[in-house]
Amino acid sequence: MSSEKKPVVHGQDPPQEPPQARLAPRLPPTLLATESAWAGDAAAKKQAREERDAQVRGVTSIHAMREAIRRVGRGLPAISEIPRIGIPDAAAFRARAAQGLPFLITGVAKRWPLSGLTPHTLRERFSHVPVRARVGDYINTAFAPDRAMQDMSMLEYLDVVDAGAEGLPPYLGNLELRELNSMCFWPAYFSKMGPPRFWLGPAGTVTPLHCDYDDNIFAQIWGTKRIFLSPPHHDEFLYANPANAILFGSPFDPEAPDFDKFPLARQAAMIECIVNPGDMLYVPAGWYHQVRALTFSLSANRWARAMPFALKGEASLQRTAE
Repeated sequence: MSSEKKPVVHGQDPPQEPPQARLAPRLPPTLLATESAWAGDAAAKKQAREERDAQVRGVTSIHAMREAIRRVGRGLPAISEIPRIGIPDAAAFRARAAQGLPFLITGVAKRWPLSGLTPHTLRERFSHVPVRARVGDYINTAFAPDRAMQDMSMLEYLDVVDAGAEGLPPYLGNLELRELNSMCFWPAYFSKMGPPRFWLGPAGTVTPLHCDYDDNIFAQIWGTKRIFLSPPHHDEFLYANPANAILFGSPFDPEAPDFDKFPLARQAAMIECIVNPGDMLYVPAGWYHQVRALTFSLSANRWARAMPFALKGEASLQRTAE
């Protein structure tokens, strides 16, 4: 604040504040019209997005779908490990997925041409590919709209990783890398699904605990990852907060549990599994999961864009044709 005084004209008394102004209580500032309009616009955009999300998935509302997933979760049997099965056809996959429990399929991604390449291939063939890396403390800011990101080339990213900077290693997460798509042969387990998303990084890269309200197939191409999973209805123990209507994050870390800070988390079931090269993990909609790379890893996933299998086409949720 400036300490400069206003000049006083000689021969005149300085202007006095009216008595009523001195006595009147100071009211809190009112919301500016532009701020009010912005808030209304943001709410309208949020509602429009949720409506589009519901339409894409063929459900009456995303809120109703989330509540149905939690309700179904309460009826699931408790499990202590993730079962491993052979490669099913689409019908067998969907029948098993309708049970609402996660499972691992062994050997799927080993058939992909991408699995036959090596990490050195990224330097040889894909050094020019533009990527966006998660940098800084991307664990505690994972679900913030302004988390730190850095644009670079694949070669620049690999050089940063090789340099071994202190702290969290930078992570290429949730990227559409079209150059790699043609080397992946996704089974037709979902009738409708989003584009492949790739996840690349060294040991120590982490995606913190969260849930997506879409069915998910996650393929491990190179390297090994450890994944913790927790059922949908245990969100009440995980201090979950929405990032958006179909993505909820949790501040609880199952790898370093702080039960003094998060006492309810003692009641949350946590199931640990290791995904190896070639494995494909089915993560049902609403299941919380945390992922850590144990070695240099390349993974890919796809989310369904339909009513989750566990809801078995529940009629009350089905969107009618308009």
